[in-house]
Amino acid sequence: MGISYFAPEFEVVRNGDRCIQCRVCERQCANEVHRYDGDLKKMLSDETKCVDCQRCVSLCPTRALKIVKNDCVLRENANWDSDTIKEVYKQAGSGGVLLSSMGNPKPYPVYWDKILINASQVTNPSIDPLREPMETRVFLGKKPSRLERDPDGSLNCELSPQLELSMPVMFSAMSYGSISYNAHESLARAARELGIYYNTGEGGLHEDFYAYGPNTIVQVASGRFGVHEDYLNAGAAIEIKMGQGAKPGIGGHLPGAKVGADISRTRMIPEGSDAISPAPHHDIYSIEDLRQLVFSLKQTTHHKKPVIVKVAAVHNIAAIASGIARSGADIIAIDGFRGGTGAAPTRIRDSVGIPIELALAAVDQRLRDEGIRSNVSLVVGGSIRSSADVVKAVALGADAVYIATAALLALGCHLCRTCQTGKCNWGIATQRPELVKRLNPDIGSRRLVNLMTAWNHEIKELMGGMGINSIEALRGNRLMLRGIGLTEKELEILGISHAGA
Repeated sequence: MGISYFAPEFEVVRNGDRCIQCRVCERQCANEVHRYDGDLKKMLSDETKCVDCQRCVSLCPTRALKIVKNDCVLRENANWDSDTIKEVYKQAGSGGVLLSSMGNPKPYPVYWDKILINASQVTNPSIDPLREPMETRVFLGKKPSRLERDPDGSLNCELSPQLELSMPVMFSAMSYGSISYNAHESLARAARELGIYYNTGEGGLHEDFYAYGPNTIVQVASGRFGVHEDYLNAGAAIEIKMGQGAKPGIGGHLPGAKVGADISRTRMIPEGSDAISPAPHHDIYSIEDLRQLVFSLKQTTHHKKPVIVKVAAVHNIAAIASGIARSGADIIAIDGFRGGTGAAPTRIRDSVGIPIELALAAVDQRLRDEGIRSNVSLVVGGSIRSSADVVKAVALGADAVYIATAALLALGCHLCRTCQTGKCNWGIATQRPELVKRLNPDIGSRRLVNLMTAWNHEIKELMGGMGINSIEALRGNRLMLRGIGLTEKELEILGISHAGA
């Protein structure tokens, strides 16, 4: 065994007077932190394995456990903090690339928290959403830039294929493989009940979930896992994944240990083999190439389904989006650098990309300036945490948002950031049968429906307070936003005024 150069990150504190040695903690911990010592007749803990998932704390019948942050820290300073030093130790010991889960944890500005919503008072009366109609439905897809009439003078009401949402929120891409069967079922069932959509991610669509096709967005990524004609026609829309916020410019990797029989069949790869999707699509090197893929997918689905292009938020995102809007795509999805992931190189996750708030504002303004905003709908994701974030995103120019981490939290995720190990104690980011069954799809889907029902009510309340009665009237209405504690350049990019102005 090698030398340990730092203390465990967490301490397991066990109250000996309360512990009844029922061994629930031992049975429930996939990381094998707890064990019963028969000679000593007491429970022991290997704290080096603890990830603070709180499973043992939650299920201990006598409340004998708590997990605390270890206060034994390294000799750090302003330049070398403990995390940085530990990462050097880990790489010196392994020679490998550091992997991390979930979103960027660095203390970069969260612009949602520096944007305030305006409210109506005397001259522009507010609206009571309990007694007056409020429209939260959204239609995603290409819209005509002006009214057109048929030769007989009647309005031409034909539209390109649209996605109809009961509220401006969808469940973002999470592949079968990165999350469990039960997690996918929970998302699919909730999407159907809510009248919104969930996204397969790049792992194909399990045969059991074809029944949820009308509420499914199927994804086409660089690895083309599970992509075939029936799959493309099964969903309500197709998303071409060019990038994601947690790892711009990087492909995907599902370890072979997670590729069991079901995933092998769904992804159409050998059982036990690593599923590695390259960073680029090897048939896309220009907007013209992207246009060809968009056209091919539309041909395959008889032009009945909208095509989404998903990209990561990067410094030239406005120019990229301008090209995508001309590619024939119907919807652009932009993922910010705080977006979650099952596994990403730590350096990429923490250092690459830009905040979704700035990217969204820049893209919306660029498309308006070029007169092509109606060519596409905009969907944004990457740390949408609440209904207030949804309202702010729509006011900055989004048609709808994607959520993923918030949805997983609703399912019971404790953000212990060890998804890449496959040992999720809550049955979400795992393929181990004994762990998967811990997530009950009946309960999971109900909790997702509850969360979205609450958000939808709050969205109506917020809009009512603004004196706005529809998402359409809110979209791009930046006059209803004010910044606080922002620089002039940040306010300029966001297209909003400072509070008090």
